[in-house]
Amino acid sequence: MGLATAGALEQAASFAPVGPEPAVTTVATIGLATPAPELPLWLVTAAGVLTIAILMGVSGFFSSSEIAMFALPKHRLDVLLESGAPNAPVVKGLRENPHRLLVTILVGNNVANVAMSSVATALLGLYVTEGQAVLIATFGITSLVLLFSESAPKSYAVENTESWALRVARPIRYAEYLLYPFVVLFDKLTRIVNGLVGAETSIESAYVTRSELQELIEAGERAGAIEPDERDRLRRTFRFDETPVSAIMVPRPDVVAVSTTDSLETALQTCAHCGFTHLPVYEGSLDTIVGTVHVCDLLRERDYGERESDEIELTDVMRPTIHVPETMPADEVLAEMQRAQVHLAVVIDEFGTTEGIVTTEDPTEVITGEILRPDEPSPIRIVDERTAIVRGDASVAMVNEALDLTLPETPNIDTIAGLVLDRAGRLPEAGDRIACDDTTITIEDVDDRRIVSVRLTRSAAGDER
Repeated sequence: MGLATAGALEQAASFAPVGPEPAVTTVATIGLATPAPELPLWLVTAAGVLTIAILMGVSGFFSSSEIAMFALPKHRLDVLLESGAPNAPVVKGLRENPHRLLVTILVGNNVANVAMSSVATALLGLYVTEGQAVLIATFGITSLVLLFSESAPKSYAVENTESWALRVARPIRYAEYLLYPFVVLFDKLTRIVNGLVGAETSIESAYVTRSELQELIEAGERAGAIEPDERDRLRRTFRFDETPVSAIMVPRPDVVAVSTTDSLETALQTCAHCGFTHLPVYEGSLDTIVGTVHVCDLLRERDYGERESDEIELTDVMRPTIHVPETMPADEVLAEMQRAQVHLAVVIDEFGTTEGIVTTEDPTEVITGEILRPDEPSPIRIVDERTAIVRGDASVAMVNEALDLTLPETPNIDTIAGLVLDRAGRLPEAGDRIACDDTTITIEDVDDRRIVSVRLTRSAAGDER
């Protein structure tokens, strides 16, 4: 019994530390043994949900800012600047460097989205496994971002482009300062990549293009905001600077004129017979038109002049005129007539030969449509849904627009008669038929060498267009 006790004491002594332990070891041991205080689970969850909500709002802010800043037309921005709208200069400053603006918005948006996914994954990891947390966070956050950070904010920005652009301009400027290193880096990288792939460096065009305006007109008509007659006038306005004067002039065979050797009474009778107020005055032939006479001037000289009417020469009451080439666009012809303060111009070809005349009414009709006198027949007479009688001198563009046809329009062909001659290759006779796409052209009336009228019949396939 004594030996056992002595052995036990020796074994215990062999495990006992030699000498006292340092104080520092005791303190360290005590500190490691003390557990750190843990936050309640509900508090961590609430903080995570609040963080996700804030990041979702930040993402929505950048998404809506992108739409508002780039959808604001430049002409509307100019109006806002002129009216002194608040933050309009800030918007202009941001829009002057669209690449920098786009990179700022994308960096801010992506930082918010990535942070949102990370927080959601960590938060879900407290309740489920890591794999489940990643899966739920991926689909759940994607759905929330699409709804609350993309769809709804962008829809609001589309409906309130101007006001929202003014509101977000200054915060976007602050975000650019805050994210400046990232913005500069990715801006340079974007330009390098664009240069490698050959992409355009300009993000936005100067103003709304011609084709975009035409698409807006068509969209407005489909939505019921633009009436058909308004649509036609707007379409004709776009053709105003593309229509040569040869397409709207009175051709030489139809020109009613008087000679310098004619008497005042002859000129008055000619005005009364044809119903025109202006008449060109030629010397020798129509190739030498030297001016115009107005019926009011003729009546004034005859009834109130100091000389007898048979003593008055037409050159005494003649007004000046101008000559324009047949290729000059209608808008330039009208501007030239306004500068010269004349109401009638002579259209000549490259050899100086008179091709016809044009009045201020003719260019106007390009936009307003045909302006008919009370006794003047319409150039297009509808027979039924598929048939119409058309004058030979009616323009192809006007016929296509009025009848919804697709007759070919070329720079060398202005009228229906010209189209018939081009397709037939000869002077057709009354009763001849010419097929043109889905339309059959039947010659109705020919006067000497002129095609007076034709009948246009659309095929059944054309009705199904």
